[in-house]
Amino acid sequence: MSKIKTAFFCSNCGYESAKWTGKCPSCNEWNTFIEEVITKDNKLEETDWKKLSPDKKEGRTISLHEVISAEEKRIVTADPELNRVLGGGIVAGSIVLVAGEPGIGKSTLFLQNGLRLPEVRTLYISGEESEQQIKMRADRLNIRNEEFYLLTETSTQIIFQEIRKLRPGLVIVDSIQTLQSPYIESSAGSVSQIRECTSEFQRFAKDSGTPVFLIGHITKDGSIAGPKMLEHMVDTVLQFEGDRHYAYRILRTLKNRFGSTAELGIYEMTGDGMRGVTNPSELLISQKDEQLSGIAIAASIEGMRPLLIEVQALVTQSVYGTPQRTVSGFDARRLQLLLAVLEKRGGFHFGVKDVFLNIAGGLKVEDPSIDLAVLCALLSSYEDVPLAAQTCFAGEVGLSGEIRAVNRIEQRIAEAEKLGFEKIFVSKYNQKGLTVSTSGIEVIPVGRVEEVYRYLF
Repeated sequence: MSKIKTAFFCSNCGYESAKWTGKCPSCNEWNTFIEEVITKDNKLEETDWKKLSPDKKEGRTISLHEVISAEEKRIVTADPELNRVLGGGIVAGSIVLVAGEPGIGKSTLFLQNGLRLPEVRTLYISGEESEQQIKMRADRLNIRNEEFYLLTETSTQIIFQEIRKLRPGLVIVDSIQTLQSPYIESSAGSVSQIRECTSEFQRFAKDSGTPVFLIGHITKDGSIAGPKMLEHMVDTVLQFEGDRHYAYRILRTLKNRFGSTAELGIYEMTGDGMRGVTNPSELLISQKDEQLSGIAIAASIEGMRPLLIEVQALVTQSVYGTPQRTVSGFDARRLQLLLAVLEKRGGFHFGVKDVFLNIAGGLKVEDPSIDLAVLCALLSSYEDVPLAAQTCFAGEVGLSGEIRAVNRIEQRIAEAEKLGFEKIFVSKYNQKGLTVSTSGIEVIPVGRVEEVYRYLF
């Protein structure tokens, strides 16, 4: 009998070691090494995927100027949100990793996108569900496609035999954590299995020119399950996020070799599957009958699209010795910075107040142009005076209390005007680059925090 060979893998980065060590030499994390059985079977034949693609050349060294630059071949899907996030469509031979919370709608989204491509032969590989379960979901989506094929299998050897027979134009794997390669004897979902299965699909995608979507799990702290190397191996990493209690979901790009990483797709979960939201601003601003204090509207930009976001603030007298600072959807340290600016430059005593801040709709916003809206929402709650209706804000706040210019101000103003806003507060330093005609909206330039306070209150 052959001796069982084991090795130790770092569960954070995938580094392989012959013996257990406390600290990983690659990522410097402590106590991340786990033992796995890795007996490799050399009898298994390697598939030459180059035979499946006629336009693939033999591997040889060539000079850079010999390479003919051309636009990447892309499959344009019926989903404009997915096209935007991927940079214009699915690139041939690309490998895309999609991760998100359980039950968020990853399988539904990619099942419906596969069904909506009647001109592309699609293979949907599921290691988690049976054919009947997938058929039930497809019936709910009510989309017919004769070129859509199912395979419920976890062994990569059988999967690639089926791929060789079917020759699909698109492969969707749900999920990569359930697959098992016969090259390695450890259990499915282990570091070595995830790495080996991903590398097999990567080899297949690059050699055959077939795009592959890998649906992945996430851990309880929100990071993608498996080694960090998994994200390095793929071309694009998409994060599908949102709260189950809200109707809409956000598809974010964390890495993209074929487009911008700042793009964002917004979906609404309906009974017929995921529906792309064309005007998310109307979705994110709640309709109110009366004016309430502590609410301000920010003209933000996510990726290439402008969004109007509702910022809610509540400032109350502190009951305990240490005032509370509770934030949802905004950076807590950024809030501390803005409170310090108001304390120092405006003379407002927030040091004895509890401050609660919320970005409505469960969004997480990183755009610095939201600073001015946060500041005005805090002042509105502090004074308990509602802000004027149909007013929005776009500006970054500096440490000395100045309102700094933000980029792409024309798009922000145009979006506010489109949604019926009458006034927008911008930095006076933004006026130099302002070329858009603003007949329907009044642009109010401000330079400092004190000016904004005097104008509003």
